[in-house]
Amino acid sequence: MHAVGLMAAPEMHFLLVPLVAQGHIIPMVDLARLIAARGPRVTILTTPVNAARNRPAVDAAANAGLAVELVELPFPGPQLGLPEGLENADQMVDRTMYLKFFQAIWKMADPLEEYVRALPRRPDCLVADSCNPWTAGVCAAFGIPRLVMHCPSAYFLLAVHNLSIHGVYDRVGDDETEEFEVPDFPVRAVGSKATFRGFFQWPGVEKEQQDVLDAEATADGMLINTFRGMEGAFVDAYAKALGKRTWAVGPTCAASAVMGDADAKAGRGNRADVDAGHIVSWLDARPQASVLYISFGSIAQLPAKQVEELARGLEASGRPFVWAIKEAKADVAVRALLDDEGFEERVKDRGLLVRGWAPQVTILSHPAVGGFLTHCGWNATLEAISHGVPALTWPNFADQFSSERLLVDVLRVGVRSGVKLPAMSSTGVDVGVQVTSEDVEKVVAELMDGGTEGVARRSRAKELAAEARAAMEEGGSSYTDLGDMIRYVSELSRTRCHEKKASSTSLPSMATDLGSKNGHEKIEADAALSVHS
Repeated sequence: MHAVGLMAAPEMHFLLVPLVAQGHIIPMVDLARLIAARGPRVTILTTPVNAARNRPAVDAAANAGLAVELVELPFPGPQLGLPEGLENADQMVDRTMYLKFFQAIWKMADPLEEYVRALPRRPDCLVADSCNPWTAGVCAAFGIPRLVMHCPSAYFLLAVHNLSIHGVYDRVGDDETEEFEVPDFPVRAVGSKATFRGFFQWPGVEKEQQDVLDAEATADGMLINTFRGMEGAFVDAYAKALGKRTWAVGPTCAASAVMGDADAKAGRGNRADVDAGHIVSWLDARPQASVLYISFGSIAQLPAKQVEELARGLEASGRPFVWAIKEAKADVAVRALLDDEGFEERVKDRGLLVRGWAPQVTILSHPAVGGFLTHCGWNATLEAISHGVPALTWPNFADQFSSERLLVDVLRVGVRSGVKLPAMSSTGVDVGVQVTSEDVEKVVAELMDGGTEGVARRSRAKELAAEARAAMEEGGSSYTDLGDMIRYVSELSRTRCHEKKASSTSLPSMATDLGSKNGHEKIEADAALSVHS
């Protein structure tokens, strides 16, 4: 991928602020590489723990000649009683931590403002995760154009929006299992409140939810990690509903093409808990499209009894598999199943267990892999799509049920496992076993079978992968959208710069507008930051 001659692109500076959760940081790092490959300089702002996790991918991009850097901002978690070093959603072991965790995220506005104030000039754009609405005030104070980056599917975004504006959530009230159809939707979609829940539709975070909606409403545009060949109808409908300039710039996982080497690819998102070369050698010895890969992402944790049913079903299936079983790290019952009860020993000839983080892209890109049992996180969904691997869907919460509907009902490249509800209810109760070992054996056979429907499903998956790659290549829809976004930001940034220069002479009114005892100090910073060299 080569830089193109966009006006003023070499001097442009983008700030990217991902949510401190792996499913959100990974696509933002990918986006950074994609933007930098077109000319601008990109700074990713995150906390020390998350910077360490993602440094290999950023270093690989820098080594490939791209102007991408990581800057660490302190995480205010300890101020709210969170343990030192707890800086990512996948580190939380207690449900009671979540509210404090998001309250700490909201407090990151202060260190972000300090960082911006110290820059030699105002950045041209800040791209904020949709779950980071606290960036809006900083951007407003310094006149920085702000775009919102959405990490779930456009299908999910539009569905939640339509259900909200049509009052469906209010109509069903507390009944989380009552089924309804999504109104004014491009395709028929039926679900329940439990399976169509937005990210902040929980008791106790009503303020955070309103902040997210307000920040999106005042943004200068939206980015969605998808491509028009797959979700064009949903992207256009969502853009129209919000009245916002919207760009589909995915699948961002295709940015791995500029990562530079196999080690960075293997460490995408985190350092793998197993040598990637060992996995590749193991896969090399298996027939094409014969292996099932199993992973539930960075956050979703299966109860031990459900892990046991899955294990017994995989054993009974007789098929080779690679299983990233992170539950083995902390769950004593799961470790006992693998070791004391002899599961790992019994399947050693055809089952490879990774007790933690696996090099997912390395695995999915291997020709021996013919299926992906996934929690349907949007990153995992896009990685399956981009590599033409059919999915066995096992959603756990939030947008994952929408990803399942898209894969199975719309794209027809997936098979349902049989999960009906989130693994945890809204009150924190474990819903128990939803998929028995017999169910697992049956759906694995359905996904991996070479029958007529299996052949057709694999063929559709390969066609979709080709469309995804084409979207990211020069002349493709996502490539074009990204270039259009950079041009838009360039023009908007110059306009804002002139506006800030003109308004900086009106000190009293600006100080009042900022509503801060440091208003005059901020205005002086504005004047300095608005100078473009």
